[in-house]
Amino acid sequence: MLLYQAARVAGLSVKSVKSVKSAMKFFRQEVDAAVDILLTQQVILYPTDTVWGLGCDAEVPRAVEKLYQLKGRAEGTPSIVLVADLAMLRRYATQVPDELEAALASQTRPTTYILPASHTVAPGLVGPDGTVGLRVVRDEFCHKVVRRLGHGLVSTSANKTGEPTPMVYAEVDPAIVRGVDYVVSWRQDDQARTTPSRIVRLGPGGTLEVVRE
Repeated sequence: MLLYQAARVAGLSVKSVKSVKSAMKFFRQEVDAAVDILLTQQVILYPTDTVWGLGCDAEVPRAVEKLYQLKGRAEGTPSIVLVADLAMLRRYATQVPDELEAALASQTRPTTYILPASHTVAPGLVGPDGTVGLRVVRDEFCHKVVRRLGHGLVSTSANKTGEPTPMVYAEVDPAIVRGVDYVVSWRQDDQARTTPSRIVRLGPGGTLEVVRE
Protein backbone atom coordinates (compact mmCIF):
# COMPACT_ATOMS: atom_id res chain seq x y z
CA MET A 1 0.00 0.00 0.00
CA LEU A 2 2.81 2.41 0.85
CA LEU A 3 4.33 1.79 -2.57
CA TYR A 4 1.09 2.86 -4.27
CA GLN A 5 0.80 5.94 -2.06
CA ALA A 6 4.37 6.94 -2.88
CA ALA A 7 3.65 6.35 -6.56
CA ARG A 8 0.66 8.71 -6.50
CA VAL A 9 2.80 11.40 -4.92
CA ALA A 10 5.41 10.87 -7.62
CA GLY A 11 2.77 10.92 -10.35
CA LEU A 12 3.33 7.30 -11.43
CA SER A 13 0.57 5.17 -12.94
CA VAL A 14 -0.65 1.90 -11.45
CA LYS A 15 0.91 0.13 -14.43
CA SER A 16 4.27 1.71 -13.63
CA VAL A 17 3.97 0.67 -9.99
CA LYS A 18 3.22 -2.93 -10.98
CA SER A 19 6.28 -2.87 -13.22
CA VAL A 20 8.41 -1.63 -10.32
CA LYS A 21 6.99 -4.29 -8.01
CA SER A 22 7.74 -6.96 -10.60
CA ALA A 23 11.34 -5.75 -10.91
CA MET A 24 11.76 -5.70 -7.14
CA LYS A 25 10.46 -9.26 -6.87
CA PHE A 26 12.82 -10.39 -9.65
CA PHE A 27 15.72 -8.66 -7.89
CA ARG A 28 14.97 -10.42 -4.59
CA GLN A 29 14.61 -13.77 -6.32
CA GLU A 30 18.00 -13.40 -7.99
CA VAL A 31 19.67 -12.41 -4.71
CA ASP A 32 18.13 -15.42 -2.98
CA ALA A 33 19.11 -17.81 -5.77
CA ALA A 34 22.72 -16.58 -5.83
CA VAL A 35 23.06 -16.89 -2.06
CA ASP A 36 21.55 -20.39 -2.05
CA ILE A 37 24.20 -21.55 -4.53
CA LEU A 38 27.04 -19.82 -2.67
CA LEU A 39 25.99 -21.50 0.57
CA THR A 40 26.52 -24.87 -1.10
CA GLN A 41 30.14 -23.86 -1.88
CA GLN A 42 29.51 -23.48 -5.61
CA VAL A 43 30.46 -20.87 -8.22
CA ILE A 44 28.22 -18.15 -9.70
CA LEU A 45 28.46 -15.87 -12.73
CA TYR A 46 27.21 -12.42 -11.75
CA PRO A 47 27.36 -8.68 -12.47
CA THR A 48 29.88 -7.09 -10.11
CA ASP A 49 30.23 -3.39 -9.42
CA THR A 50 32.66 -3.14 -12.35
CA VAL A 51 32.48 -6.08 -14.81
CA TRP A 52 30.84 -9.49 -15.14
CA GLY A 53 32.58 -11.78 -12.71
CA LEU A 54 32.93 -15.21 -11.19
CA GLY A 55 32.21 -15.55 -7.51
CA CYS A 56 32.22 -17.95 -4.59
CA ASP A 57 32.47 -17.86 -0.80
CA ALA A 58 35.83 -16.29 0.03
CA GLU A 59 36.22 -18.51 3.10
CA VAL A 60 35.88 -21.86 1.31
CA PRO A 61 39.14 -23.15 -0.23
CA ARG A 62 37.35 -25.86 -2.23
CA ALA A 63 35.06 -23.31 -3.88
CA VAL A 64 38.01 -21.04 -4.71
CA GLU A 65 39.86 -23.97 -6.23
CA LYS A 66 36.84 -24.82 -8.39
CA LEU A 67 36.56 -21.20 -9.55
CA TYR A 68 40.26 -21.05 -10.44
CA GLN A 69 40.04 -24.31 -12.38
CA LEU A 70 37.20 -22.86 -14.46
CA LYS A 71 39.12 -19.67 -15.06
CA GLY A 72 42.42 -21.48 -15.72
CA ARG A 73 44.15 -19.46 -13.04
CA ALA A 74 46.91 -20.59 -10.72
CA GLU A 75 46.26 -20.50 -6.97
CA GLY A 76 48.14 -17.76 -5.23
CA THR A 77 47.17 -15.32 -7.97
CA PRO A 78 45.20 -12.77 -5.94
CA SER A 79 41.51 -12.16 -6.56
CA ILE A 80 39.36 -9.45 -5.05
CA VAL A 81 37.00 -10.14 -2.16
CA LEU A 82 33.84 -8.03 -1.96
CA VAL A 83 32.70 -7.19 1.57
CA ALA A 84 29.59 -5.48 2.92
CA ASP A 85 31.19 -2.98 5.29
CA LEU A 86 34.27 -2.04 7.28
CA ALA A 87 33.49 -4.61 9.98
CA MET A 88 33.53 -7.43 7.41
CA LEU A 89 36.69 -6.02 5.83
CA ARG A 90 38.42 -6.25 9.21
CA ARG A 91 37.55 -9.96 9.30
CA TYR A 92 39.86 -10.57 6.35
CA ALA A 93 42.73 -8.18 7.13
CA THR A 94 45.24 -8.30 9.96
CA GLN A 95 46.08 -4.62 9.65
CA VAL A 96 43.61 -1.84 8.84
CA PRO A 97 44.90 1.75 8.98
CA ASP A 98 42.87 4.32 10.88
CA GLU A 99 42.52 6.42 7.74
CA LEU A 100 40.61 3.70 5.89
CA GLU A 101 37.24 4.60 7.42
CA ALA A 102 37.52 8.18 6.14
CA ALA A 103 38.75 6.93 2.76
CA LEU A 104 35.69 4.70 2.42
CA ALA A 105 33.37 7.55 3.32
CA SER A 106 34.85 9.86 0.69
CA GLN A 107 35.36 7.49 -2.24
CA THR A 108 33.21 8.09 -5.31
CA ARG A 109 33.95 4.91 -7.29
CA PRO A 110 34.79 1.26 -6.56
CA THR A 111 38.12 1.05 -4.76
CA THR A 112 40.07 -2.07 -3.85
CA TYR A 113 42.34 -2.00 -0.81
CA ILE A 114 45.36 -4.32 -0.71
CA LEU A 115 45.90 -5.28 2.92
CA PRO A 116 47.68 -8.03 4.89
CA ALA A 117 45.40 -11.10 4.78
CA SER A 118 44.02 -12.86 7.82
CA HIS A 119 43.73 -16.65 8.10
CA THR A 120 39.97 -16.38 7.57
CA VAL A 121 40.29 -15.80 3.82
CA ALA A 122 40.85 -18.87 1.63
CA PRO A 123 44.62 -19.35 1.02
CA GLY A 124 44.15 -19.37 -2.76
CA LEU A 125 43.09 -15.73 -2.67
CA VAL A 126 46.22 -14.54 -0.90
CA GLY A 127 49.10 -13.11 -2.91
CA PRO A 128 52.74 -14.19 -2.56
CA ASP A 129 53.33 -11.19 -0.29
CA GLY A 130 50.56 -12.27 2.08
CA THR A 131 48.04 -9.65 1.03
CA VAL A 132 44.45 -9.78 -0.21
CA GLY A 133 42.38 -7.30 -2.23
CA LEU A 134 39.26 -6.17 -0.35
CA ARG A 135 36.49 -3.89 -1.62
CA VAL A 136 33.49 -2.55 0.28
CA VAL A 137 30.85 -2.92 -2.39
CA ARG A 138 28.17 -0.28 -2.98
CA ASP A 139 26.38 -1.94 -5.89
CA GLU A 140 22.94 -2.88 -4.57
CA PHE A 141 22.83 -6.42 -5.94
CA CYS A 142 26.34 -7.35 -4.80
CA HIS A 143 25.83 -5.74 -1.42
CA LYS A 144 22.61 -7.67 -0.80
CA VAL A 145 24.28 -10.96 -1.78
CA VAL A 146 27.30 -10.38 0.45
CA ARG A 147 25.12 -9.28 3.36
CA ARG A 148 22.87 -12.33 3.04
CA LEU A 149 25.84 -14.69 2.58
CA GLY A 150 27.54 -13.31 5.67
CA HIS A 151 30.98 -13.90 4.16
CA GLY A 152 33.15 -12.13 1.61
CA LEU A 153 32.36 -12.82 -2.05
CA VAL A 154 35.17 -13.55 -4.50
CA SER A 155 35.17 -11.19 -7.47
CA THR A 156 37.30 -12.02 -10.48
CA SER A 157 36.52 -11.28 -14.12
CA ALA A 158 34.44 -13.93 -15.89
CA ASN A 159 36.97 -14.94 -18.53
CA LYS A 160 39.65 -17.53 -19.07
CA THR A 161 43.05 -16.28 -17.96
CA GLY A 162 44.58 -14.19 -20.73
CA GLU A 163 41.27 -13.58 -22.52
CA PRO A 164 39.43 -10.22 -22.67
CA THR A 165 37.42 -9.13 -19.65
CA PRO A 166 33.64 -9.20 -20.27
CA MET A 167 32.22 -5.76 -19.55
CA VAL A 168 28.66 -6.88 -20.36
CA TYR A 169 26.96 -10.28 -20.21
CA ALA A 170 26.96 -10.78 -24.00
CA GLU A 171 30.77 -10.80 -23.91
CA VAL A 172 31.04 -13.73 -21.50
CA ASP A 173 32.58 -16.84 -23.08
CA PRO A 174 29.91 -19.58 -23.46
CA ALA A 175 32.38 -22.03 -21.90
CA ILE A 176 32.33 -19.91 -18.73
CA VAL A 177 28.52 -19.81 -18.76
CA ARG A 178 28.38 -23.61 -19.03
CA GLY A 179 31.01 -24.11 -16.36
CA VAL A 180 29.39 -22.25 -13.46
CA ASP A 181 26.72 -23.58 -11.11
CA TYR A 182 24.42 -20.58 -11.44
CA VAL A 183 24.10 -17.67 -13.88
CA VAL A 184 22.56 -14.57 -12.36
CA SER A 185 19.88 -13.12 -14.63
CA TRP A 186 19.93 -9.66 -13.05
CA ARG A 187 21.37 -6.98 -15.38
CA GLN A 188 22.02 -9.35 -18.28
CA ASP A 189 20.55 -6.73 -20.64
CA ASP A 190 22.53 -3.87 -19.10
CA GLN A 191 24.93 -2.42 -21.69
CA ALA A 192 26.56 0.11 -19.35
CA ARG A 193 30.35 -0.11 -19.21
CA THR A 194 32.37 0.94 -16.21
CA THR A 195 36.04 1.54 -15.50
CA PRO A 196 38.13 -0.85 -13.39
CA SER A 197 38.32 -0.15 -9.69
CA ARG A 198 40.91 2.10 -8.12
CA ILE A 199 43.60 0.17 -6.29
CA VAL A 200 45.06 1.37 -3.02
CA ARG A 201 47.54 -0.55 -0.91
CA LEU A 202 48.94 -0.32 2.59
CA GLY A 203 52.43 1.14 2.23
CA PRO A 204 55.55 0.34 4.25
CA GLY A 205 54.88 3.26 6.56
CA GLY A 206 51.39 2.03 7.42
CA THR A 207 49.64 4.62 5.27
CA LEU A 208 47.47 4.11 2.18
CA GLU A 209 49.14 4.55 -1.22
CA VAL A 210 47.31 4.73 -4.57
CA VAL A 211 48.52 2.06 -7.00
CA ARG A 212 45.98 2.72 -9.79
CA GLU A 213 43.54 5.56 -10.26
